[in-house]
Amino acid sequence: MQVGTGHDAVMTIITAWFYRTGTRLLQTAVVLLVAFLFCPFGWTGKIYTFRDDQGNYLFTNMVNQAQQPQGSAFQEYRHLEKITYYKDSNIHSYHNWGGNEDAVLASFSKNRHRWDPIIRRVAQQEGIDSGLVKAVMHTESGFNPAARSLPGAEGLMQLMPATARLYHVSDPYDPVQNIRAGVHHLAYLIHKFGDISLALAAYNAGIKNVIKYGGIPPFSETQDYVRRVLSRYHHLYAAGV
Repeated sequence: MQVGTGHDAVMTIITAWFYRTGTRLLQTAVVLLVAFLFCPFGWTGKIYTFRDDQGNYLFTNMVNQAQQPQGSAFQEYRHLEKITYYKDSNIHSYHNWGGNEDAVLASFSKNRHRWDPIIRRVAQQEGIDSGLVKAVMHTESGFNPAARSLPGAEGLMQLMPATARLYHVSDPYDPVQNIRAGVHHLAYLIHKFGDISLALAAYNAGIKNVIKYGGIPPFSETQDYVRRVLSRYHHLYAAGV
């Protein structure tokens, strides 16, 4: 077992060897045990499960930009088997919905302005900029009310189940409920951190990660998310909706 230092001490690298069959339950148990025993309280993110050609498994949260294990000792683990997500994190890769940041998938282009009245009303109630809300929605779901991320975030504002429960959302795919909860949560984060960038980082990676790192966490996905939302906010929605 290898333990990182400083910011890398968020998680340990653990290597475990199993036979090819009949080990899935044991692997899951090991992942959960390691996360519980070795991760500081409030840690969020992903555990990657890799396999080598001999059927040995590596569990780690330390990967490079190519989503391969960090460290020369683990280069033989080339087969990505699984990514385990945690309930309070919506960390994943983001992308444009077309050739540039203004683009929206053709099937959802009709939705670009569909919820502007709701966004405007709820943002005004919560005291935040409607343009920022729309930039978050554009980045999170591309205006697809049925969107669901790999970690399990749902709807227009991509509410994680725990966040939806916090704001008493009975149907996260209902646009009105989803927008109200997402705007309420975003306003809470802006008030808590007093900074839009930190609020966006917390919206993506969780409050405790922002507190832990004293700023935007060093997760490439979260840093990219903050950059994308702010760029859309300033370039597309600065005038509000």
